[in-house]
Amino acid sequence: MAVLLETSVGDIVVDLMLEERPKACLNFLKLCKMKFYNYSLFHTVKSNFIAQAGDPTNTGDGGMSVWGLRDGDGQRFFAAEKAPRIKHVNIGTLSMVNDGNGRHSSQWFISLGANLDYLDAQEHTVFGSVSEGLESLQKLNEAYCDKDGRPYRDIRINHTVVLDDPYPDLDGLHCPSRSPSPTAEQLKSSRIGVDEELDDFKGMSTAEIDEKIAEQEAAAHLTVLEMVGDIPDADVKPPDNVLFVCKLNPATTSEDLETIFSRFGEIVSCEVIRDKKSGESLQYAFIEFDRTEDCEEAYFKMDNVLIDERRIHVDFSQSVAKVQPAANKNLSKNKTPEFRLKQRERKGNDKYHMVFDDLNTAAQVTKDVSTSKSYHKSERPVDSRERTAKKPSRFDSRDRHDSAGKQPSSVRSRSPQSPPRRKDDDSDRRRDDSRRHHGDYAKHSERRRSRSPQPPPRRKDDGSDRQRNDSSRHDDSSRRDDSRRRDDSRRHNVHDAKHSDRKRSRSPQSPPRRRDDDRDRRRDDFRQHHGHGKHSERR
Repeated sequence: MAVLLETSVGDIVVDLMLEERPKACLNFLKLCKMKFYNYSLFHTVKSNFIAQAGDPTNTGDGGMSVWGLRDGDGQRFFAAEKAPRIKHVNIGTLSMVNDGNGRHSSQWFISLGANLDYLDAQEHTVFGSVSEGLESLQKLNEAYCDKDGRPYRDIRINHTVVLDDPYPDLDGLHCPSRSPSPTAEQLKSSRIGVDEELDDFKGMSTAEIDEKIAEQEAAAHLTVLEMVGDIPDADVKPPDNVLFVCKLNPATTSEDLETIFSRFGEIVSCEVIRDKKSGESLQYAFIEFDRTEDCEEAYFKMDNVLIDERRIHVDFSQSVAKVQPAANKNLSKNKTPEFRLKQRERKGNDKYHMVFDDLNTAAQVTKDVSTSKSYHKSERPVDSRERTAKKPSRFDSRDRHDSAGKQPSSVRSRSPQSPPRRKDDDSDRRRDDSRRHHGDYAKHSERRRSRSPQPPPRRKDDGSDRQRNDSSRHDDSSRRDDSRRRDDSRRHNVHDAKHSDRKRSRSPQSPPRRRDDDRDRRRDDFRQHHGHGKHSERR
């Protein structure tokens, strides 16, 4: 047996398994014959998984079996048919939705993927398969859905046609001869309707389409500027009574422009923009008029006019950098904030700026801001330098005794934070000692010799001292013996040297000795004096 489902994405024909699932097929056939599924939605579509329908409430929680429609809510569900077991192997398998307790009502789904073993374990009863309309299943599978699987655009079942019904009609059920007209409740949807046209430019000319696209892009740009903080609000508009003048001569001043443009009407402010550091003119200015009509007249008559040998360009100001919205406290939720320039008298050093539309509100906001930023004299934080300066100085008592109008220079030159100089500075003392030592060596040597420490007095009964003295005497004796041996060796070497000289002088082969050899004479004298005479006396 077969049933035709006419959907918004195409027709789908399903074949039913009457022998394997008689109860599920009877329920589905009779509900289709009663037009129970007409105008219901595919409320859950998951790509490559399932497309679920059969709930007239379109929520996934409703549904009623054919026996429930006849006997009441007590027969809303019927038991699932588990035998024979049929698996979800192919795409387009038609199954009844299990409510979690092994029961079914009117909801069903069509599989959009193959080999879905996960569904077999949940006891979803397979009772049919799609025989025609695989293209429609592909469109279902490609539908754009949210995170819950709800399609953004409605996919609706328009009609159900039973091609063959082998079961007799149930008593107490009415089957209409034709499909009834849909009600407003059935067609109600929070998503894009089936027949809703998505082409916003349908029936518009090319110029109108370009203009609409430009407006959309401008709105998007304003939103971005608001997000980055360049403008106070995306809906803000530039003022209508302010002119932008550019291509000025650097010599042109604000007073010159005010004199020239004042013939069109009263000017609230006129300012030539200058560099903050150098003060040089940036060659453009803003002129604010009291009336919008005067501003428009100046725009039409002053553009491309020669001023100070320069042809200027005049346009309406598009700057909203100094425009501020009205305070939200005094605005109702349904009232749109207004933006305008402040109307006031011009002063000598007046500057071009803009304020709130509600002057009273602006004054209150300005007062609150200034109050929050100001400090009371008693609450103003005191700088650490001020606290240090206020502390009484140790020189104050001494200064009070000085003459009037005269203060010690040492007190003024010294920083309050610097610590007093230590009188017993070890480094200064060492430096002074070094200077005295290197400056007067002789005097320092005498002082050092006079202050040479004397050996401590010998203790009478100190055995260790006696032993140390005996060791010292033994060491002295050893040193004297070594000295004597060294002297004997020197004398022997000197005697050998003299004997060798004498022997060489008598040798016929040796050259005659030079009598005037001062170097040899000095060496001999030195040897005699240091080598022989001194040691002879000691010996």
